[in-house]
Amino acid sequence: MGSTASNRLALVVALVLMLLWGSNYSVQKAVMAQIGPSAMVFVRYLITPACAIALLLWQFGLRWPRLERRDWLGLAGLAALGHIAHVNVMTQAMHLSTPFSSALISALGPMFTLLLVRVLHSQRLARIQVAGLALAMAGLLVFLSDKLALVRTQGLGDLLLLLAALLFSAHTVAATRLLNRHGVTLVMAYSTLLAMAPMLLINAPQARLVPWASLPASIWWALLWSLAVASFAGWLAWGWLNDHVGVPRTAPLLYLLPPVAGLISWMALGESFTHLKIVGALMAGIGVAATQFGTLPARKREPLPPETPT
Repeated sequence: MGSTASNRLALVVALVLMLLWGSNYSVQKAVMAQIGPSAMVFVRYLITPACAIALLLWQFGLRWPRLERRDWLGLAGLAALGHIAHVNVMTQAMHLSTPFSSALISALGPMFTLLLVRVLHSQRLARIQVAGLALAMAGLLVFLSDKLALVRTQGLGDLLLLLAALLFSAHTVAATRLLNRHGVTLVMAYSTLLAMAPMLLINAPQARLVPWASLPASIWWALLWSLAVASFAGWLAWGWLNDHVGVPRTAPLLYLLPPVAGLISWMALGESFTHLKIVGALMAGIGVAATQFGTLPARKREPLPPETPT
């Protein structure tokens, strides 16, 4: 395939992926309205471990790579942080909040990642990054200003979304060593398998209350599409894009997710947006872009690893 045709294919894949991920917020919101967030997580950890096993078999056959004891301990920590903590909090938050809020606050992940790197590794920030952090925080306050009075509903959901974004950023920073040693595929697959049993046990009590046999076929198709196609297969497509065109060119695409998610939520679920919310979202998006793509005076920085939707 020629370079021009290959670039066109990458563009098509990128746009389709943004539509998949942007719509997935509304799909998950609609499914959780029927079965609840805990049941959603329960089904997720039946489907995604099966996808992880299929991926390992496809790449390594029956001879899966062996790891040292310290690596298994690190993977167990990532499973606890990135799956048990992050996924449970994120799913509950999405259930309480809206698709647009979920997409926007998840997009703040690079800002939290940069702050953690700054604190843990004493990485110096450029002035534009500091300004971006301040703008993103101000935009977030503006965005949340009409919800913080509703702490028991959407306000609580947005606060939990912030916690989930922080947890995922902590997972991103903590995974760096293992990712450098073993690659994204192996780390993702093994940590998913390690998280399977505890995630099923935690969410089983609520999942047992769902009348699974009487659920319409549309819910089952939505679950399969959301978890196996949009999430797992979408992640594989994202990995191909990063490898094909590079992270600096793919990372900005993630800023399409909040407007795409908001538009689809408005069309499918009737979500409404105030002028204040739109202004706050724009401020937060510009601020996060500045923190992620700002450059240090001495040398050009590579952008932080992009945060993908859950």
